[in-house]
Amino acid sequence: MKMELFTKRCKIRNFRQEDEKDLYEVLSDAEVMKYIEPVFDMEKTTDFIKNAGLCEPPLVYAVEILETERVIGHLIFHSYEKSDYEIGWVINRNYWGMGIADELTKAIVEYSKEADIESLVIECDENQAASKNIALKNGFVFEVKTGNLELYRLML
Repeated sequence: MKMELFTKRCKIRNFRQEDEKDLYEVLSDAEVMKYIEPVFDMEKTTDFIKNAGLCEPPLVYAVEILETERVIGHLIFHSYEKSDYEIGWVINRNYWGMGIADELTKAIVEYSKEADIESLVIECDENQAASKNIALKNGFVFEVKTGNLELYRLML
């Protein structure tokens, strides 16, 4: 699936293999990966782009900051269950606190409405306060907790 969505400051687009250096900067940061999984080395970053970003349909998309055209992270957007799609984001720590994840969420909600997707889910660690705040701010409702993962849903 070809993706090209613009927000005020970002472009959501399909990954290219040459994005690996920028993405490695994000995925090798222990603070960014704290609630996700262990940090990535360059080989794991390359494999991630190949297996999650360059597959059909993609599971993740590159988030490029318009000002510099650098990839500052990725947007998770893929089929979850039935007609649900999971959304999420992993953003370079230098861009935290600027409202970028909220901007991405709003863009994907609008895109999903136009694509006749029935609902969106955000899955996050119970300690990820920023992710939970973005979910609630955008109308997602807490649905279930499994272990330390919480699931929020937005009916479209």
